[in-house]
Order: sequence, then C-alpha cells, then structure tokens
Amino acid sequence: MIDLENEEILWRDRKHWMWFPFSFTKYSVTKEHLNQEVGFFKTTYEETLLYRIVDVRLVRTFGQKLFGTGTVQIFNRVDTQKMIELKNIKKPKQVKKLISQLVEQVRNEKKVVGKEFYGMMGGGIPMMDMDGDGLPDLPDFDDGPDGDDGPMH
Repeated sequence: MIDLENEEILWRDRKHWMWFPFSFTKYSVTKEHLNQEVGFFKTTYEETLLYRIVDVRLVRTFGQKLFGTGTVQIFNRVDTQKMIELKNIKKPKQVKKLISQLVEQVRNEKKVVGKEFYGMMGGGIPMMDMDGDGLPDLPDFDDGPDGDDGPMH
C-alpha cells in the first residue's frame, strides 16, 4: 500500500492574486499524482494519477505575464473532470515541463500506452491487443459454425 501522506512532493504552489499567493487553493505534484486542495470552510481534495494525463497546455494572459504567473491546463482521461487548471501559478513554463516529463516517466514505468486512454473504438468495440503486437485486435465476425466468412475469404 502506498503511503500518500509521506510521498515526496516535487512541486507545490498556490493560486496567486497578482504576484501574491493569497488563496485557499493549493497545488502539488508527486512522482505519480497531481493534487489540488481548494477551499477554507469547505475543503475539497482532488487527486489525479499522472499516467491518466493526455495533454498539458500553458495559457498566459497579458496580466499573468506582467505578474510572472500563468495557468497550466491539464487534460486527462477521467470521467469526473476532463480538464484541471493550475491557475495563476509561478514559473508556469517550468511546471508544464515538469508535469509532462513526469507523465512520460510514469507511463513508461507502468507500461501504459494509448489503448488504456481511449478504451473503445467506434461502435463500442473494445480495443484489445491479445497477440501483443501493439495493434488492437478486431473481433472475428464469423457467419457460420464452420468458420466460413463468405465470399470475401
């Protein structure tokens, strides 16, 4: 069992107002997780597994450029929240790069490839690689009990 309380934090910051970190929104990244803590009276804790992240984007408004902050948008393969925003954080370019590197590292360690993210092909046909060639195997649509698929074969 993983002890999340003692997991090493590689990056942490708060949502900034101008350049002041006066906010009740905290962000942190560990080797395998992205964590958000939002709120004062009612606090919501959210955790995203890094290997589920599919894209990372940096957005900087003119005001954010003036105050040295930016917003990192993280798109993931989760049904509850498809995009997470790390709003008004310091050094956003470095944070984006760190998250991208950690995502690739954890995917390689866990041997996670694209089929885990996209799960289903059009029409609800599961994408499975039963023969291990790296390509999804399509189901065999037999027309009869003898295995004859008709004139195409």
